[in-house]
Amino acid sequence: MTQTRGVARSAIKAALVAAVAVLGLAGCSSVSYYWQSVSGHLQMLNAARPVDDWLTDTQTPAQLRQRLLLSQRIRSFAVDALHLPDNASYRRYADLKRSSVIWNVVAAPVLSLKLKTWCFPVAGCVGYRGYFSEADARAEADHLGATGLETSVYGVPAYSTLGLMNWAGGDPLLNTFIRYPDGELARLIFHELAHQVVYAQGDTMFNESFATAVERLGIQRWLADEAAHGNTAARSDYAVFDQRRQQFRALALATRRELAAIYKEKEAAAQETPAQAAMKIVAKEKAMERFRSRYAELKKAWGGFAGYDPWVARANNAAFAAQAAYDELVPGFEALFAREGGDWLRFYDAVRHLASLPKDQRHQALNHDSDSPHNSDNSDHPKLP
Repeated sequence: MTQTRGVARSAIKAALVAAVAVLGLAGCSSVSYYWQSVSGHLQMLNAARPVDDWLTDTQTPAQLRQRLLLSQRIRSFAVDALHLPDNASYRRYADLKRSSVIWNVVAAPVLSLKLKTWCFPVAGCVGYRGYFSEADARAEADHLGATGLETSVYGVPAYSTLGLMNWAGGDPLLNTFIRYPDGELARLIFHELAHQVVYAQGDTMFNESFATAVERLGIQRWLADEAAHGNTAARSDYAVFDQRRQQFRALALATRRELAAIYKEKEAAAQETPAQAAMKIVAKEKAMERFRSRYAELKKAWGGFAGYDPWVARANNAAFAAQAAYDELVPGFEALFAREGGDWLRFYDAVRHLASLPKDQRHQALNHDSDSPHNSDNSDHPKLP
């Protein structure tokens, strides 16, 4: 078994190194970035072992064993009830000995909610740049900040390789999220598997909003199934957690819209005088003060729950713009699901069709769907990155 795993790892490394050699043609800085991406991913793959190995290992803590068993029930539900891919992903587990698998860097101008983008093979152009080292991520953020951009760095518990690495064991379960509450664990697995169903290159908002819609639609069915099998605690616990999330999302969305109105993105920057820019800065600062004040009120109503404190602490244009990618088109996807009669396979086919259209057309179609009567109550559904 050891020899087989060694050969497999060598094959993975060879394939990834070859990818770096191709990608590195862009320049030395690109070589460095892609190498940290490849080596970090390879380390994660090497640390992963089949869930069954962990379950039979007498050294595995009882709590971890229980969470791994739950993850496999969730994984089976994803296949049987939601028709998500049945493959190697989330059949292995790795303890990375850190709190996040990667740290994302996002950046935006001082008076804009338009994210800076980076372009990569396969993924296309996206509004974030991921690092396996938090120090490297913060160094990049400092570099971008020195150019005048607002930046945000946030830890990510999981990411998807879009099914491209299933031949090498797929995306593993990780210590960064395995101890999430039951409903949150299910939600994350549904979200990441959704990325393997449909992916539109270079359209982060479409991809993340689709995955968010799948997680939202899927979690309600999973909770109902858990309750039917006697696990009523999962449903009640999730209800408390999700209520707070929805209230915070509504606040963040309102602030994002307020900022967008202040910036008036469609105005040509060349036409803006220094005096007008200064007025926008003042209005922006007042909007951010209102955001923090309203958050303090929410926190008080939650009995002091401080789970969103880190996000609020780093809240700026970059953070709000990154959040938009995860929720802007969710109402349209939910409306599309309803229009397809709640049939998952028909829904996925419809989303694949949208992904084949030009970006502006697919967004227009989803925004049109979100205005339909049966979806009028979904305006407060942003999702934190």
